[in-house]
Parts: sequence; C-alpha cells; structure tokens
Amino acid sequence: MVIFDSVKKRKVPFEPINDNEVRIYVCGPTVYDDAHLGHARSAIAFDLLKRTLKALGYRVRFARNITDIDDKIIKKSLETKEPIGSITKRYTEHYLKDMAALGVEKADLAPKATESMEEIVKMVAKLLENGCAYQDEEGTVWFDTSKDREYCSLSHRCTDEEESISRIEHEKGKRHPRDFALWKACKKDDVCYDSPFGRGRPGWHIECSAMIEAYLAYKDSQYAIDIHGGGADLFFPHHENEAAQTRCATHRRLAKYWMHNGFVNIDGEKMSKSLGNSFYVKDALKVYEGEILRFYLLSTHYRIDFNFNEEDLLSSKKRLDKLYRLKKRLYGVKPSVPEEKFKRALLEALSDDLNISVALAVIDEMVTTANEHLDANPKDRNFKKSVVANIESIFEILGIGGKDAYEYFRIGMSEEQIEQIEELIKKRNEAKKRKDFKEADAIRDELARVGIQLMDTPDGTVWEKAE
Repeated sequence: MVIFDSVKKRKVPFEPINDNEVRIYVCGPTVYDDAHLGHARSAIAFDLLKRTLKALGYRVRFARNITDIDDKIIKKSLETKEPIGSITKRYTEHYLKDMAALGVEKADLAPKATESMEEIVKMVAKLLENGCAYQDEEGTVWFDTSKDREYCSLSHRCTDEEESISRIEHEKGKRHPRDFALWKACKKDDVCYDSPFGRGRPGWHIECSAMIEAYLAYKDSQYAIDIHGGGADLFFPHHENEAAQTRCATHRRLAKYWMHNGFVNIDGEKMSKSLGNSFYVKDALKVYEGEILRFYLLSTHYRIDFNFNEEDLLSSKKRLDKLYRLKKRLYGVKPSVPEEKFKRALLEALSDDLNISVALAVIDEMVTTANEHLDANPKDRNFKKSVVANIESIFEILGIGGKDAYEYFRIGMSEEQIEQIEELIKKRNEAKKRKDFKEADAIRDELARVGIQLMDTPDGTVWEKAE
C-alpha cells in the first residue's frame, strides 16, 4: 500500500512499525456543538483507511479522542448556564449517533480529555522538568518552542509574518509568539483541576500527545504510532504542536506517517460558521439517509476539498441505486466467496492512497458485467452466489451496500406509510390463505396504483416503492 504523507508531500510506501499491526490516531470532535459535514468527511475518510487496512490483513488499533474540556465548551456553559458535563455528554452522544448513521465504525479507543487528566499532568510535568516548558507569573505553563530544534518540521509554516503569528494567540506571559499553553492557570468562572504546578486545565494540544503516549504508543520504537490523521485545518498549529510536545517529552517521534483530509465546501465556499453556511450532519440526515450521504462523501478523494451540492448528491444516489438493484435481483441468494479478480482490483485501487475513483469504477464495472451475465444466464446459481459475496466485500471495505435491497428503496417513506402498506400486505396474505385470490389481486392492484411493487419470495412478500 502507498499513502500520501503530508510531511513529505508525496506518496510513500506504507511500512508499519510492527509487521501486520497498525496503530492509528485521528483527532476527534470538540463536543460543544453538533457535528457538521467537515466532521463527517474526516470520520468517513479514516474509516475507509481503517477498513482497507483490515481487508489487507493488518491488525488495526484505531483511536479517536473526544475533547470535552475547552474554551468553547466553557463559553457555551457560561452563556447557557448549563453544566459543562451536561453539554459534553449530549454532544458526544449526538456525534456518535450521527457517525453511526453514516456507517462509521466505532473507534477501538475513544479517550476523553477529562478522563485523561493524570496522563496530561504527567506529560506537562516532564516538559517542565527537562526545560522544554516554563511557567509564567500567573501560573500558566507554556511550551518553549525555542527548545525544540525541529519545531515546524512538519508543516514548514512557521514564519514571522503577522498573519501566522496572529493564528497562535499572542498572550501575556509568553516568551515567544509561537509558544503555546500546556496548562492554563485557573481563572474566574473556569474549570480547574489540581496539579503539582497549580490549579488549572490543559491546553488543547497537550491532550492528544498525552493520550497517544498513555493509550496507544509503542514504547520501544522511534515512532509512537504508525499514522496520525485529521482534517487539513489541524496540520498547523495543532499537529505541529503535538509533534513537538511528544519529541521533547519522550524523545520519540509522534507518528511515522501523517495523513490529512480536505475541507468541505458548500456551493464553493469553505464551510465556516462565520460565513453562515455550516451544514450540520443531523440536518442532512433529516433529508438524506445516512448511507446515501456516506456514499456521496466517499465519492471524492479524501485529500481533495469536497464541494457539497444537492445536484451531485442526487447523481451519487443514482450510482448507489444501481448496486442495490443488482442486490435486489439476487434477493435471497446466499453468498459463496467473492470473485478473486474483483476483490483484488478493488483493494489495488484503495491501496493507491485510497483511490476512490478507481475503486468505484471497479464496482461499476462489476455491476454492469454481472447484470449482463445474469441476462444471458439467469439460472447460473454459482455466479449469483459469488456476486452476492462481491457485494458483501464492498460493504466490508467501503461500508456501503449492506442494507436489505427492498428496504433501501423505501428510503424517504414515513413510518405511517410503511405501516399502512404492511397492513395491506398482511390482508393480502390472509386472503391468499383463504384462497380468495380475487381480493388478493385487488390489494396488489391497489398498492400498484400508489407505486408499490410486490414480490413474493420463499421467505415472504417483499416490496418497494417504484421510482
């Protein structure tokens, strides 16, 4: 497999630290608000990476953190008078629910900042001890970037230009504009924890370094983990600062490879609350089913900025429909094993830095050739079984195609509509048992008039809404 390393700015062969084992850490949400499409894009991109590595035979240990103590969370608590624990619990649950709806597998580890305070304090103390950090008069502990000769070796974005400096809050107490807070001294209306260097709370960057060191890191390697991922907006300063902290505290590099996904744009503009065009996942899910959103967000290569618009989403759905129409054609067939040529081509595409365009083209070709073969050989049972296995492989690797084919085509119908249809089907089945075929046919015709197609199978009657 080859991946694009954000530091080297080119594709490189992926060689894990330990044979057949991969440890991945991806920066998760700050839980002060609901997840937006940027969160979804990142989660889906690294879910695809995890699934691909597992399909290639690697044992994957995947971590995504939850930032549940932060300036934004405290501000929201002060504004709303709602306890911080209540805010973070609610939005953590919302995030996990939204990601599950998008088919994102649960992380193996999901550490929270508030539950990792001992580990965070330990790393800050180590940095103070070895002279890579200092404490100001108010008690805030700062990372001294001048003590790290490799600072900015990741992003190469450190300059003395005003724009760069302004991004890294130039606060009182710093020795250098690039220095950043490891531990913020307790202030009025703040959330505070005890530590050997005074009451306070962690800065944003330290939590990831501390969590990786505590829960995921190799201790006998020059690298803590194999892959560190996140959105492109985190590369600097967040990931730069994480890497510096780990180098100075442990004398090891944080990650062997760095991967970043592109932004999400809406109608060509970078998604931003300041622009007023932030698009929450929960709102998108009210209109579009999760798998349809997942497929759409997967369809653009993870490193490319994604331009979200409804016209493209509907075109994407039609592409997914074709896969489900093939699956419906094979309804009730049990899988055997996937075609070796198909699965090899799919994994070869994804092994090229998750080349989704080629991967989807492989799937499109499989759907087309399968339909052509079934047209010519409708009773080829072995072929049918292998195609069903192909579809199962697609679900395993891409997280799409796993729904019941008939249920997929009911998406968008209300529960009340479904209940009414199910009740009519029940009456039809009862009529057939009484051998009242006239009534059974009348019910079928009634359903057909409102666009409902029935199919009687050995496992019962299935139905879908015709397009």
